[in-house]
Amino acid sequence: MREGLIPTVLGTAVTATGLALRMANPALGWGIAGFGLAHVVLGAIDLVEHQHEERF
Repeated sequence: MREGLIPTVLGTAVTATGLALRMANPALGWGIAGFGLAHVVLGAIDLVEHQHEERF
C-alpha cells in the first residue's frame, strides 16, 4: 500500500466528522475539522514524495 494513503483517507473522515459537528458545537467541530485537514495535507505530501519509489 502506498505510504501516505492511510493518513489521507482517515484525515478525510475526520474532516467530515468535524464539519458535521459544527452545528452542535462550532469550536469543537472546527477543531476536529482542522485536525483532519492537517492529516490530509501530511498524507498528500507523503504520497507525492514517495510516488517515484513505487515505480521502480
